[in-house]
Amino acid sequence: MVDVGDKDVTRRTAVAEGWIIMRPATLERIVAGAHAKGDVLGIARIAGIMATKRTADLIPLCHPLALTRVTVDLEPAADKNAVRCQATVETRGRTGVEMEALTAVQVALLTVYDMCKAVDRGMILTDIRLLEKTGGKSGPWRRE
Repeated sequence: MVDVGDKDVTRRTAVAEGWIIMRPATLERIVAGAHAKGDVLGIARIAGIMATKRTADLIPLCHPLALTRVTVDLEPAADKNAVRCQATVETRGRTGVEMEALTAVQVALLTVYDMCKAVDRGMILTDIRLLEKTGGKSGPWRRE
């Protein structure tokens, strides 16, 4: 692992997003709350939050972090037959939380897939990316 012991403790945030594209009927089921497995978006939100806490267990050489805030928002986008996931993660520490935000998005979208695969195996996870990060020696960064 990279030595971060000499880095300053700063407030660090990261925001990531991703999409899952599906058939219109699948999205309608999710929005109506008519899915046999329950509240798809609510369960996916919890899965994403839980994933942030396990990032260091999943990504080799990733530092375990004490997170101070995690939000995972999932919003249906009927015009795209998709659900958008956005995760915001914050800590006060010596290394950033980009991996935690990206992991939250991936796991939340995988949870949507898992819960809906019986009715739509053709769903596509796409455009998973970091939107912005703050804190640390390199300072703020934002996707253009």
